[in-house]
Amino acid sequence: MNSIKNVPARVLSRRPGHSLEAEREQFDKTQAISISKAINSQEAPVKEKHARRIILGTHHEKGAFTFWSYAIGLPLPSSSILSWKFCHVLHKVLRDGHPNVLHDCQRYRSNIREIGDLWGHLRDQYGHLVNIYTKLLLTKISFHLKHPQFPAGLEVTDEVLEKAAGTDVNNIFQLTVEMFDYMDCELKLSESVFRQLNTAIAVSQMSSGQCRLAPLIQVIQDCSHLYHYTVKLMFKLHSCLPADTLQGHRDRFHEQFHSLRNFFRRASDMLYFKRLIQIPRLPEGPPNFLRASALAEHIKPVVVIPEEAPEEEEPENLIEISSGPPAEEPVVVADLFDQTFGPPNGSMKDDRDLQIENLKREVETLRAELEKIKMEAQRYISQLKGQVNSLEAELEEQRKQKQKALVDNEQLRHELAQLKALQLEGARNQGLREEAERKASATEARYSKLKEKHNELINTHAELLRKNADTAKQLTVTQQSQEEVARVKEQLAFQMEQVKRESEMKMEEQSDQLEKLKRELVAKAGELAHAQEALSRTEQSGSELSSRLDTLNAEKEALSGAIRQREAELLAAQSLVREKEEALSQEQQRSAQEKGELQGRLAEKESQEQGLQQKLLDERFAVLRGAAAEAEAILQDAVSKLDDPLHLRCTSSPDYLVSRAQAALDSVSGLEKGHAQYLASSEDASALVAALTRFSHLAADTIVNGGATSHLAPTDPADRLINTCRECGARALELMGQLQDQTKLPRAQPSLMRAPLQGILQLGQDLKPKSLDVRQEELGAMVDKEMAATSAAIEDAVRRIEDMMNQARHESSGVKLEVNERILNSCTDLMKAIRLLVMTSTSLQKEIVESGRGAATQQEFYAKNSRWTEGLISASKAVGWGATQLVESADKVVLHMGKYEELIVCSHEIAASTAQLVAASKVKANKNSPHLSRLQECSRTVNERAANVVASTKSGQEQIEDRDTMDFSGLSLIKLKKQEMETQVRVLELEKTLEAERVRLGELRKQHYVLAGGMGIPGEEEPSRPSPAPRSGATKKPPLAQKPSIAPRPDNQLDKKDGVYPAQLVNY
Repeated sequence: MNSIKNVPARVLSRRPGHSLEAEREQFDKTQAISISKAINSQEAPVKEKHARRIILGTHHEKGAFTFWSYAIGLPLPSSSILSWKFCHVLHKVLRDGHPNVLHDCQRYRSNIREIGDLWGHLRDQYGHLVNIYTKLLLTKISFHLKHPQFPAGLEVTDEVLEKAAGTDVNNIFQLTVEMFDYMDCELKLSESVFRQLNTAIAVSQMSSGQCRLAPLIQVIQDCSHLYHYTVKLMFKLHSCLPADTLQGHRDRFHEQFHSLRNFFRRASDMLYFKRLIQIPRLPEGPPNFLRASALAEHIKPVVVIPEEAPEEEEPENLIEISSGPPAEEPVVVADLFDQTFGPPNGSMKDDRDLQIENLKREVETLRAELEKIKMEAQRYISQLKGQVNSLEAELEEQRKQKQKALVDNEQLRHELAQLKALQLEGARNQGLREEAERKASATEARYSKLKEKHNELINTHAELLRKNADTAKQLTVTQQSQEEVARVKEQLAFQMEQVKRESEMKMEEQSDQLEKLKRELVAKAGELAHAQEALSRTEQSGSELSSRLDTLNAEKEALSGAIRQREAELLAAQSLVREKEEALSQEQQRSAQEKGELQGRLAEKESQEQGLQQKLLDERFAVLRGAAAEAEAILQDAVSKLDDPLHLRCTSSPDYLVSRAQAALDSVSGLEKGHAQYLASSEDASALVAALTRFSHLAADTIVNGGATSHLAPTDPADRLINTCRECGARALELMGQLQDQTKLPRAQPSLMRAPLQGILQLGQDLKPKSLDVRQEELGAMVDKEMAATSAAIEDAVRRIEDMMNQARHESSGVKLEVNERILNSCTDLMKAIRLLVMTSTSLQKEIVESGRGAATQQEFYAKNSRWTEGLISASKAVGWGATQLVESADKVVLHMGKYEELIVCSHEIAASTAQLVAASKVKANKNSPHLSRLQECSRTVNERAANVVASTKSGQEQIEDRDTMDFSGLSLIKLKKQEMETQVRVLELEKTLEAERVRLGELRKQHYVLAGGMGIPGEEEPSRPSPAPRSGATKKPPLAQKPSIAPRPDNQLDKKDGVYPAQLVNY
């Protein structure tokens, strides 16, 4: 290969500089051009060369800083196609770029999410795809950041997968779920792309179709790896957990398997993918995870990307020659001119020009050789990749065969172990049989010897003749046992032969029979032993006397020896006593000396103890002073919160303030007791420190909650509460200061804290919401009275509806009669359902009272549960009031004096009232009560009947109202425009009126809650009681059928800017 030698200085001087700044500038310029060419608004796929340059740029700078610096400046919200290509390029950069790209993309998660949310709200085909693609990219980034073992390309070995999963089954379970979510995002994108394509034409050959299909190449690469990993993890989970626990995992995997298989099949049929990617084929059915050997049948899907021919790019000049001809054509023209007219004066080519031309020819030659080397390298790379793929397939096949061999090896090993166990069992049985035979022969020999001894005893002992009869009997029994033993031996021989034939099937029976035979042999041997003992007993009786005499002589000699030993021990003891007396006298002298020394040390210790006692007292007071200082800091912090602007947003309820104030008031007694105990004995400060700690926390909590409660209270009570809290804090701080000073400690008066705490407690009691103005002893009678009044009101409503129906039949006909009958019939059904609900509620109420009152009376039960009783009374009143209003509205509608909307509103009001009654009854009812189930069924019936009333009212309204047909045939363009403007004016007026009415509705509801909450109206004589709502003369209500007034518990502060205020329920 020719090399460039002797480059002219003129050429070298004209080369551009290669400093770091120039390289960086050139790199930024190249990246900007590639990004602008790859991400544009043209509906065409991203060119591979531009994406490749961007990816190489990430490896060059080891990150994606340059990419994002240009990407965030793109007008992505202006074009959905631009956003789609941006997601495609980002996906390729994440997969093939530098590993640091993942961390750089994490910083721009919000930008990706905003683009997806923006296009997700717009009705655009590409916008919908962009929304799904951004979710996939966010899921991909989160997964790989959480599991750094998996690169963004998702290509890891099985060993890395095993290491990432670990041995904890919980980690494996969680990793499988995350991969399922990852796969769902991938499949959702592919399904959305295919759903937008027109399958009737070859969309894969059109630029618009290719623009949508291009990102699916990365999706196919991701899905192939995710499928393989999920199969591995599922088999591992099934080896650790029972199959029933993983039923949900299997169902989800089967669903993803069929979706992925359909995706691969559809993509394989498209011409666009056939030249760009080799898509694997999945098996017909999913793997059987319940069979462990099925893992060996699994084949990893391998995706192959064929190498493309390098695209022609504009070559870059290795040497910049500014004086040379810019193109070939001018050079040809100059040569013709020189041939015709000759060279110009002074323009003869010198050596430098010839050298430049030689260098240019060498550059071209080198460039051609470089291209040839690149082509050869590409061909080698493709061949090597094919070999790698074939080797991977062979490796998978080898792994499969290895798995099968392991399974077969395990089976053979198991069978070998079973055979060894059977051989050992057979050998054990053979040994048992031989041992049984030996025992039988030994028994026979023993029996013969016993028989001989028995005959000798009969001949030698004549005095035992009277026992001959018994011995003869025993002998006959022995003979019978001998015959029985012989018979057993025959049976045993037969059984042994049978065992040899059927050793495997009758092993347990033989062992049982052998054990039985052993027991029988032992029993017979015992009987023979008893007979031998009876015969030898006479011989032993004579020898016993001689043995006893010998024993007495031996005992006499032993006693005499013991006496001599005792005398020697006595002499030794006397000498030992004398030695002890001498040692005792010496010990007394030494003790006297030690006593004197100890008395001196005791005096010294007493002086040290007095010093330590004083030091201990000082340390105890230091502990007390530290506790008082800490309590002072806590109280100071609580007092400072009263003036803290951030504390204005904190709120509290008067009930909680009362509980905190009462607890703080109770802790004052403990503080007084601890103070008195410390003054009596300063050695024990534990009681005072404990009481001081409790008091400081409770007092600070009371002050903070007092300030929070004042934020929801009226102005005057709030000011009084704040001032009382300040006074309480000031006295508490003064008390803490006295406890820190040893001279002022005896003069401290903890009892002074009672007055401000009682003031806070009283203000909290005053701010609590007031209940119904009824004495508790009257609640029982009032409940029965209200329920009876509600039933009477419903009965009266039913009668009035029947009267209205009869009157409507006489006064109307045709469509009006049909509408009125339908409305009144639905109202009658609703009243009957309400009457049944009230009766069931009364029964349930009696059951609650009987089961809950115990030995108390009914009135005492109602008084004890006053809040529940008040809610029940209020709900009963609401039902009666709603029924009366429904009847009045129905009467006005039938007489054409009212509005259908009033009837609809009354129906809704009745449904809400019955729901309140059911809720009030359900609070204290038993869950298994039959009355409660019937009450709930009646409530559902009331809701259905109320819905029927609304439906019949709306349908009747549509039948009666005249609908004018719109005829625009006689109108000109100007008249149509004029009527259009008038209609728009009317629409704006109606909208304004609607908004005003909504505001008015909000104010009415707010005033209703104010009156119900017992806050009072300015100017009343009793501000603690709510005044009755004003009642117009046009709307009359029957007795006891009035809108209930309940004191709600303030849970949330209402926003005055809202037109609708949230309803508040009563806690029973």
